[in-house]
Amino acid sequence: MAAHRHEGLMKRNWRRLRHLAYASPLYGLALGGRAPTEIRGTPPEVWPGDEAAGRAILDGTFTVDGGTVETGDAAWREGGVELQGFDWLSHLKAVANDEARRRARKLTAAWIDAHQRWSLPAWRVDVIGTRLANWFSHYGALIQGAEEGFERNLLTSAARQARHLARTAASEAENWRTFRAVKGMVYAGVCLPGREHDLDLGLRLLERALARQILPDGGHVTRNPAVLLAVLRTLVALRATLIVAHVEVPSDLQGAIDRMAPMVRCLRHGDGRLALFNGGGEVEETDIARVLAQTGSRGKALLSAPHSGFHRMACGRTLIIADTGAPPPPGADADAAAGTLGFEMSVGRQRFVVNCGAARDPKWRAALRSSAAHSTVIVDDVNSSEVLSPEGLGRRPDHVFATRREAHGNLLIEASHDGYAHLFGLLHRRLIHMTPDGSEVLGEDILSGRPAAGEGRARFHLHPAIQASVLGDGATVILKPPRGKAWHFKAQGARVSITESVYVANPGDIRRTQQIVAAWPLGDDATTIKWRLRRHDTDS
Repeated sequence: MAAHRHEGLMKRNWRRLRHLAYASPLYGLALGGRAPTEIRGTPPEVWPGDEAAGRAILDGTFTVDGGTVETGDAAWREGGVELQGFDWLSHLKAVANDEARRRARKLTAAWIDAHQRWSLPAWRVDVIGTRLANWFSHYGALIQGAEEGFERNLLTSAARQARHLARTAASEAENWRTFRAVKGMVYAGVCLPGREHDLDLGLRLLERALARQILPDGGHVTRNPAVLLAVLRTLVALRATLIVAHVEVPSDLQGAIDRMAPMVRCLRHGDGRLALFNGGGEVEETDIARVLAQTGSRGKALLSAPHSGFHRMACGRTLIIADTGAPPPPGADADAAAGTLGFEMSVGRQRFVVNCGAARDPKWRAALRSSAAHSTVIVDDVNSSEVLSPEGLGRRPDHVFATRREAHGNLLIEASHDGYAHLFGLLHRRLIHMTPDGSEVLGEDILSGRPAAGEGRARFHLHPAIQASVLGDGATVILKPPRGKAWHFKAQGARVSITESVYVANPGDIRRTQQIVAAWPLGDDATTIKWRLRRHDTDS
């Protein structure tokens, strides 16, 4: 682990030196060259925009992370990479009038004037890739009725960015955003005369990234459901552009899409949105459905994803998605959380048990990556993996195991991890059993090992729509959704209480909620608690 940190530090220092060189006036001169006078074709617009968001731009505001940024010169500083990538062009196109086209040109021209030289984040390779793809996809709308000189400036800037992208993308740190850089290279190679070699470079980089990041079961190495969807979205758009350009779709690209679609379905709740693991947000149901439809894959949701480390249990209307895998490896763990053996549960479209989610705000970021922010077991308020600031994990479980059994409609998952072995000499083992009709979920949490003192706590974070209250016996919690049947929670061998929690469905959307905490003292050899979630209309 120390060697990996040293290697990471060396790479970061080398990147800083390169960035200093990129920012020099001499490098800006090196990006010059002959600019094309036209493009060879317009890539398909795979993802339609939101007309309401487009009209908000006409009224003077971008929507960013649930907030708003005014569309003035400060937008390029305050809006960050989300605006710099120009995804908002699709929203203006959805408005489909001359005013929207004029505003798109005005904003694009302002960006070109402000960013003729390299700077971050505007010239980060994934941001360039996203921006070039959007410029080319909306090229016709941008230049229709344009003032003299606009098209020339647009193509000159695009060519400069494409040169930088081709020179640097392969040497930048590889992560899930690499696919966005690849997208820009492929689009530049397809669209810009004189940049044909960018297509070959992009496809070679794509082959490497697919091999390193997409797991055999279709998951992404980060184990983040939202990242998985974002990468799949990029790959689908890449494939569509290659088809229109009459370029053979690489078999590894098609194979990755075919594997990833069932994995995304595995990580969807009954409300059509994603489970919250390792820094991911819910994402809008319509966006997920649109991506899955564009894949053309009809593969059903995976029930067991051994490489990604997730299990899906579904009986009746009850669904559990459980994290039964090791944390992401170093280098892929920037947003990773210490939530090993956590789970989420929904009934129909209503979520009941959740994880807390993730936030970009530094004040919340570390707390939401902790074990306590997940529906799992924590020992003495110590994380099962060491959460580093601002990103990554240090100490982590060496071994995480999971098995699945099905008999007569009953489902049983048994999983364990040794994240507490080095500090406490303890192994956490969790069993989750679901009855055939989904009316009852039985759980067992075992902390076994050498004699220990302290306390174990099993946390069950609740969705904000669920009202929780302790019944008169002091040991049973009733969970009431806005509609439908209530559920009872009961634990044996632990003190049960309800405390405050938060739920972050997407960055910036922090809501107050509650959690059930089942706490018990740690004793000699082994300590076990049993818990049950039972639908209210089921006999005791």
